[in-house]
Amino acid sequence: MTDTGTLPLIRLRNITKTYGEGATAFLALRGVDLDIEAGDFVAIMGPSGSGKSTAMNTLGCLDVPSGGEYLFRGVHVENLSRDERARLRRRYMGFVFQGFHLLARTSAQENVELPLVYRGEPAAQRHEAARRALDKVGLKGWEHHTPAELSGGQQQRVAIARAIVTEPQVLLADEPTGNLDTQRSHEIMELLWRLNTEQGITVLMVTHEPDMAVYARRIVRFVDGVVASDEPNEPLLLRPTPETGHVA
Repeated sequence: MTDTGTLPLIRLRNITKTYGEGATAFLALRGVDLDIEAGDFVAIMGPSGSGKSTAMNTLGCLDVPSGGEYLFRGVHVENLSRDERARLRRRYMGFVFQGFHLLARTSAQENVELPLVYRGEPAAQRHEAARRALDKVGLKGWEHHTPAELSGGQQQRVAIARAIVTEPQVLLADEPTGNLDTQRSHEIMELLWRLNTEQGITVLMVTHEPDMAVYARRIVRFVDGVVASDEPNEPLLLRPTPETGHVA
């Protein structure tokens, strides 16, 4: 990757995305400008059809823009081939989804090892890396349990461990608390916060829940395919508690 100098980790300039052609064409993104610094925690919000999911797919190199520039560490992602984008994802990005996407008959450790299998890493290194990742998400001792033996919150922790086992620079989370109850949702958000603050992982999260977005350092709102607002946020875990006046 190129030396970026003063460039942010991610820069979008006039990004557009059109689906379909002619009279049926739909312009999902209408000229998005967005900078994301290394170590940031950004919540991306907006109503259905606002373009937030399309923007996330673009940021995660899962889709290519129809126009504009996407720079990741100074490299023009819009000019990369499919294989080059896949290599960028494998090296720099981890993904967490609402539905967990775990292999049902496979242990937590084996699920976490999957990205390393795709990389061709030796078994001993995979096993050790997976154990470390599971420990980071609070699942030490649960390595050999299958998803059916885990709660929803634990399954999402396995999914997060799988996303961070490759030591990515960016963690992209798409509605990571959408299938969880309130208590488990806050536990997952606190975990993402710790990964951001303690591991330095840049977190990009799509959510429709304001009480989850308050964990982020920035809240970006999409409306009709453009960024309607981009505002700093005092993260919930840095706010004084009413009882003590100290940070939570």
